[in-house]
Amino acid sequence: MLFKKLLHYTIREGALRLIDHNGQVEVIGDGTPPCCTLRLVRPQRMARLLKSPVLGITEGYMDGDWMIEDGDVRTFLDLAARNYHYLETHPLTKLADALLRRGRRLKQFNPKTRARKNVAHHYDLSSELYDLFLDSDRQYSCAYFLDPRDDIETAQTQKKRHIAAKLLLDRPGLKIMDIGSGWGGLGISLAKAADCTVKGVTLSIEQHKLSNERIRREGLESKIRFDLQDYREEQDRYDRIVSVGMFEHVGKANYREFFRKTHDLLADDGVFLLHTIGRLNEPGPINPFIRKYIFPGADVPTLSELTPIIEESGLLITDIEVLRLHYAETLKLWFEAFQANREKIKALYDERFCRMWEMYLVGCEMGFRHQHLVVYQIQLAKQIDTVPLTRDYMFEWERAADGEHKSQSKDQAAAE
Repeated sequence: MLFKKLLHYTIREGALRLIDHNGQVEVIGDGTPPCCTLRLVRPQRMARLLKSPVLGITEGYMDGDWMIEDGDVRTFLDLAARNYHYLETHPLTKLADALLRRGRRLKQFNPKTRARKNVAHHYDLSSELYDLFLDSDRQYSCAYFLDPRDDIETAQTQKKRHIAAKLLLDRPGLKIMDIGSGWGGLGISLAKAADCTVKGVTLSIEQHKLSNERIRREGLESKIRFDLQDYREEQDRYDRIVSVGMFEHVGKANYREFFRKTHDLLADDGVFLLHTIGRLNEPGPINPFIRKYIFPGADVPTLSELTPIIEESGLLITDIEVLRLHYAETLKLWFEAFQANREKIKALYDERFCRMWEMYLVGCEMGFRHQHLVVYQIQLAKQIDTVPLTRDYMFEWERAADGEHKSQSKDQAAAE
């Protein structure tokens, strides 16, 4: 049986107890943790492994062709991620990757109409869905953990503060552009943190609607606007540009276009902060399951892919920070919230959707724990003296903002 052979080839560290459709039990691996049990329900459906081992396994879980009995999806994907480098050497995986690489540039063709369609595929899902697993501000990107015990609300507040510090909000009247502004939380946070105006752009109809409702509720119409617009259509210039969790949707074939455009949008003394998922190892295609079901058209870069193109654009790299494991912890908390609300989400969609999103949230978490995924925060400018000589200004700004936040929280608690 192909599925069993593939598991034997792949699972060498940890233990997988496999129960086939005849009830026969076989233990695969070296017997060390993590351990879990799989029951094969419809073995004939696993022939899809021939097309792509990764898609075959993930689609098999989504469709109920195999079930997890002892342990859960996190246990299985932890086991799989620890052994993924073996799966990558399997002839079927190599063939699937070769075909994926051949078609990658066509799939990354990113005209404005396709960009809108790709965004709608994920971000225009039910608004209620995101309320059921994100923080109250709907920050749908890597949080920032000062303490491993931070809850998601705290960590996302710290992320916004960390980004604001790197934008150097050092004078009144700054014009800020937020490329990929999501549900508006970061833009609203920046407008409240400094005497500035913010323009956010998104391709998601649902995000655009909610972000504008938020600024009306908070009376911030004079400071913020959110437009349903492709960033490539913008013609104005900005003192500060920020982009969080959007660059992953640009596609490798379009990196030059992105940096040339942001160069043109940035003022001569401006600062641009790019926050994106990236790889620590060699360049490669994105997981085929993520591309097919979650983020069509997406990809993640290595620094070796980014830095030559940034240099060509005329932008200067003034700071790079690598956030290691912060996204793994973020995804873990999202998954826990998702599972706590699983029945509500199932009522919104169905069981297959829940299984797909379990694979997505946990699979990505394990990618950040075991497969060299990180988040890069890259600060860019046009002039070498735009930002101070040391990074002290970032830490000072964050400490001051944290102190103000705690003071406001105490005052609010006393008033209540």
